[in-house]
Amino acid sequence: MQIDLMLLLSLGQHPLSLRSQMASVDARAVELALRLGDAVRVHAVYAGDPDEPALRDYLGLGLASLTVLRQPRGADVLPALCEYLLAKKPALTLAGMAAEVGEGSGMLPYLLAEALGATLLAGAASVALGDFQDADGQHIRAEQALARGQRRLLQAALPCVITVAAKAPVPRQSAYARARAGRVEIVEPEVLIRNSAELLHDTQILGREVPARKNPKRIPVSSGGSLADRLNALTATATGAGRLMVQPPPVDAALAILEYLKQEQVVMPPASVQSTDGAILFSS
Repeated sequence: MQIDLMLLLSLGQHPLSLRSQMASVDARAVELALRLGDAVRVHAVYAGDPDEPALRDYLGLGLASLTVLRQPRGADVLPALCEYLLAKKPALTLAGMAAEVGEGSGMLPYLLAEALGATLLAGAASVALGDFQDADGQHIRAEQALARGQRRLLQAALPCVITVAAKAPVPRQSAYARARAGRVEIVEPEVLIRNSAELLHDTQILGREVPARKNPKRIPVSSGGSLADRLNALTATATGAGRLMVQPPPVDAALAILEYLKQEQVVMPPASVQSTDGAILFSS
């Protein structure tokens, strides 16, 4: 039984010519989707300018068609993508970790997964459909790329949103003939209509409103050396700057950590926190 797979595509930028090109990680997501073969029906969507010539390079990888949600330059594409995906209801969605140009916060897949009520698996280097079903339906398996070449096997029930890591397989060469033969379907914003009973509140689509708070203090991170060296530089403290606690009670250890984080202005705790028995553990 085939499932619907949706590819969320974006565009990158050549570092020298500044011309638009395929986003490297998004092209790897296309490769992972095509490797699933006949088990999936692959659909691809891009939100932005339909006249971008680099879009056809994705068709050259082997996609039969590409849907473009017309959006003005610099617009927030989250509402349009939410509208489109809620109408299509794909079982599996693949996207890059973050956009290569613009803000590139990497939050878009998380907000889409929340709006779709789907599980999110981050940083996948490979994906495969599970060969069994249970009460939750069919499953997807993914290898998560970790530091130093390590891999972690993840499994989740569908529907699922997966972000693809830069360590995923290199995409195949884009073919000019396939790029010319592929179809580009342009969808205008006014036709993105779904059942009004399924309409989400704006705060659910665009995020959520929370009280403003003081921004946490940024800890400087060394840019040189290995990952372990940078981690040691981040966590190291000057001699005599702290205190040594040998096998302290858990509450005392937690309070000491909290006090340090408050001094560094990394966290801003609430006025007081109570334990399950009603006792006040700390007060700011």
